[in-house]
Amino acid sequence: MERMEKFIDNLPPMDLMRSEKMTLVQLIIPVESAHRAISYLGELGLLQFRDLNAEKSPFQRTFVNQVKRCGEMSRKLRFFKDQISKAGLLSSLHPVVEPDVELEELEIQLAEHEHELIEMNSNSEKLRQTYNELLEFKIVLEKAGGFLVSSNNHAVDEERELSENVYSNDGYVETASLLEQEMRPADQSGLRFISGIICKSKALRFERMLFRATRGNMLFNHAPAGEEIMDPVSAEMVEKTVFVVFFSGEQAKTKILKICEAFGANCYPVPDDISKQRQITREVLSRLSELETTLDAGIRHRNKALTSVGYHLTHWMSMVRREKAVYDTLNMLNFDVTKKCLVGEGWCPIFAKAQIQEALQRATFDSNSQVGIIFHVMDAVESPPTYFRTNRFTNAYQEIVDAYGVARYQESNPAVYTVITFPFLFAVMFGDWGHGICLLLGALVLIARESRLSTQKLGSFMEMLFGGRYVLLLMSLFSIYCGLIYNEFFSVPFHIFGGSAYKCRDATCRDAQSAGLIKFRDPYPFGVDPSWRGSRSELPFLNSLKMKMSILLGVAQMNLGIILSYFNARFFRNSLDIRYQFVPQMIFLNSLFGYLSLLIIIKWCTGSQADLYHVMIYMFLSPTDDLGDNELFWGQRPLQIVLLLLALVAVPWMLFPKPFILKKLHSERFQGRTYGMLGTSEFDLDVEPDSARQHHEEFNFSEVFVHQMIHSIEFVLGAVSNTASYLRLWALSLAHSELSTVFYEKVLLLAWGYDNIVIRLVGLAVFAFATAFILLMMETLSAFLHALRLHWVEFQNKFYHGDGYKFKPFSFALITEDDD
Repeated sequence: MERMEKFIDNLPPMDLMRSEKMTLVQLIIPVESAHRAISYLGELGLLQFRDLNAEKSPFQRTFVNQVKRCGEMSRKLRFFKDQISKAGLLSSLHPVVEPDVELEELEIQLAEHEHELIEMNSNSEKLRQTYNELLEFKIVLEKAGGFLVSSNNHAVDEERELSENVYSNDGYVETASLLEQEMRPADQSGLRFISGIICKSKALRFERMLFRATRGNMLFNHAPAGEEIMDPVSAEMVEKTVFVVFFSGEQAKTKILKICEAFGANCYPVPDDISKQRQITREVLSRLSELETTLDAGIRHRNKALTSVGYHLTHWMSMVRREKAVYDTLNMLNFDVTKKCLVGEGWCPIFAKAQIQEALQRATFDSNSQVGIIFHVMDAVESPPTYFRTNRFTNAYQEIVDAYGVARYQESNPAVYTVITFPFLFAVMFGDWGHGICLLLGALVLIARESRLSTQKLGSFMEMLFGGRYVLLLMSLFSIYCGLIYNEFFSVPFHIFGGSAYKCRDATCRDAQSAGLIKFRDPYPFGVDPSWRGSRSELPFLNSLKMKMSILLGVAQMNLGIILSYFNARFFRNSLDIRYQFVPQMIFLNSLFGYLSLLIIIKWCTGSQADLYHVMIYMFLSPTDDLGDNELFWGQRPLQIVLLLLALVAVPWMLFPKPFILKKLHSERFQGRTYGMLGTSEFDLDVEPDSARQHHEEFNFSEVFVHQMIHSIEFVLGAVSNTASYLRLWALSLAHSELSTVFYEKVLLLAWGYDNIVIRLVGLAVFAFATAFILLMMETLSAFLHALRLHWVEFQNKFYHGDGYKFKPFSFALITEDDD
């Protein structure tokens, strides 16, 4: 045992297996060099500051005014960005190299630019409004003039007829209503009109309202404007309609004007005289041409100003974001009693101490400070953050693990094994080397465009796909491997590795492919023999193969999880977990399901016809009975009895010793018997991962015992349910294979049976659509989620606590646009 421990100790440390060693440090920074020191640390990005002013609100902190100023500058820069995008200009993604500008100088520049731009926008808006009014006036003159000319042509005849009727029939005048007489006084009895323009969408409602308000005593003429007019508020082109309302009476005029105002209709005066109309039209046209020239000059001037801002916009936004981040970090620091130094605390990896000290020395030198920055290590009470150094390849796998829970400080990291086991278990469910090649092509496209896509803003789905491009790469490679084992290419078997090991007994079996096959050569060298496809025993054979393979993979991965719990306990020097958790768990799992795995392998190797269901069931029901034909090897029955007894012993072994030993250690410690052992973490109850205690004086035996009982029951029941859960590998693999077969046989082959090019093309299109959207998208997502479940629940619950917190250093590289 000692030799084995020495051998393990001498092994080189595995990358990513444990998180980086962290240390708590304190910084004492003179005020004059504080800003520069924090900036240099932000560029380095290896120190996570602790908030020493957590009890203060944001408005009570020291540098609140500077943060407000940065926020105001961010608002101005966002305003410039919006204006540039509205103008259809592009801000420079690669700004010109310029010397660093002081924050105060930048603040003045931004205020000047904003004032200038707001003034230009205001002038442009007024000019645009005047231009729109003149344009509408021109259109009204053109359209309404036509109405007036047509009405004047009939005016003489109508007037003559009307006067004859009035003078010949005095009764009509006498019977006129009093209301009409009031609305049409004798001195205002002439026909009048109002002309204007209104949005096309409101024209029908407008006409209806006028009709109701005047009780039908009006004539409404309208015509489309013929051209769209820009709305100065929304800057959208709007369709409008010209109208002329003929009415009589002052009260009707008042009502019509109020309705025009309510509907947003613009009214314009149109003279009756045609010569006056022409004169006004000429004046309007000349003013329109002048305004067009002025507007174009204003837009050119505004675009020039926006372009000059756009050259520096990216640099300025980055600078303001950095400054705001620096002052937010300075707000996490405290002043010392002399008010001349700022005191800060934070976590950093041990390997980064030298780099941090070098950055602080540069800050002292560059700020011409007479006093150096003090940097020293502190003792920490709380648990440090977890930090794994990942690259583009391993980052996605680490994120998969962290989505379940961030590893406890220096706990075994499942991501080391997830890099291989996750895509492999996915491929077991997705195995088809045709589909695998399609996934591989997609992954290679994402990797080939990596540099371009990494700088673009992608949608949520595309961003997730791009982030998992290396996961997709390994999933596709393993899918091709498993597809070759299953011998499936879009569900079609191929003789890739030579001929089949079987042939027909006579000529009749070639048609049926169900009976009469005889073995005439060595087994097919790699994967499933193509002759199984289409035979009557295909489904029972593949079901048996995939189900047993699922159990073997599940038991192997669960054993790996329990072995990792041993390395965790050994690393934290917790011998209680090794003796009373790791050992009984290994015994229990392998006495039952390890033994089942051994039986599967022996059955495969010997070709026995033993019924493994019968063996496992009667191992519990009748362990002493003779096995008969189900005996796979000599001594199987006594071995089963021994394994059953070991499994029964392992349950109380897990349950009882640990709580009582913890109680004994606690009582001995507080009676002063084991002072010498307080330094070892084996007897340190604070680091017991399964102990409910957080402080020595709060030790509660019943709570610890219940916790241990829950843990033991969960493991015993989980050993059965988790093994059964791995059968999803078999179920999804079967479903994927059957779906592929259905689409191939019932769509593609069926369509190909017709001697019609149209039917064949339709069948090919349906097959391609089904393959792409059902098998390559939905089935990929399904297999991905099931592989995720197997890792999060069945594998990680054996050893992984996942109750740590991530190392989040202050780094300019991690600041995004959302932080504005």
